Amino acid sequence: MSLFTRGLFLGLPLLMAGCATSGTDHQALYGDRPNEPHPMKAVSIDKIKPELRRTEVAYETTHPAGTIVVDTPARRLYYVLGNGRAMRYGVGVGRAGLALAGSAYVGRKAEWPTWTPTPNMIRRDPHKNRRYAGGMPGGPTNPLGARAMYLYRGGNDTMFRIHGTNQPWSIGQAMSSGCIRMMNHDVMDLYERVKPGTKVIVIQENHARA
Repeated sequence: MSLFTRGLFLGLPLLMAGCATSGTDHQALYGDRPNEPHPMKAVSIDKIKPELRRTEVAYETTHPAGTIVVDTPARRLYYVLGNGRAMRYGVGVGRAGLALAGSAYVGRKAEWPTWTPTPNMIRRDPHKNRRYAGGMPGGPTNPLGARAMYLYRGGNDTMFRIHGTNQPWSIGQAMSSGCIRMMNHDVMDLYERVKPGTKVIVIQENHARA
């Protein structure tokens, strides 16, 4: 076992993700956003599975408030609030073999970000991705959605992101090119909570979970 894997194993959170806050007006959380550079319409709450809706929950963990924990097998992202609470979001994750694992941090953030496919993405699907090698401007059709948080290690971009999506039906699925997808309304909420330097822990199936 490597030092990195051992450190991750010891630092895994103690998860207890029940006891959701009652009385949340979920429809209001996914309402119109007319003041965005690209105005967003409300998302019908009926189109979001209850377990994937943004909700404050009980969450016991050894990680301090302000940490992001991505539970990949469960398709959940937790923003640790402290005092045994966290904000829980449903997410879409990477296909097998394409996902980040371990720790990283938010190196930078962007609103309505430009999307540029990585060299690996272009090699895997040149017909689809080569045309965007110079970057796709932000907007409703951009795969990164309304916001993006770029994950770094040791000062280097990992090429993984936490971002919005123009495919909301993909939330709860494992089908991305390795990045962590969120509903646009949810990624906007997380974006406002997160600062550059925020620690991110990504748990994968092959790592022990307490």
